[in-house]
Amino acid sequence: MANKMKSHRGACKRMKLTGSGKIKRSKAFKGHILTKKTAKRKRGLRKSTVVSSADHKRMLRAMAK
Repeated sequence: MANKMKSHRGACKRMKLTGSGKIKRSKAFKGHILTKKTAKRKRGLRKSTVVSSADHKRMLRAMAK
């Protein structure tokens, strides 16, 4: 019997699969050093986004889906 691939637990905790099969993720650069960033930029970083098509296959493998 072939071995199953283990899912990357860190990736699973950070990303979520949508109903249509896309992968939702939160944006980076919102952790610290926020004083120099504009309010508009910080507001944009609050929203979640979809993983790009270039990374989609790689992220699915990491999530073992």
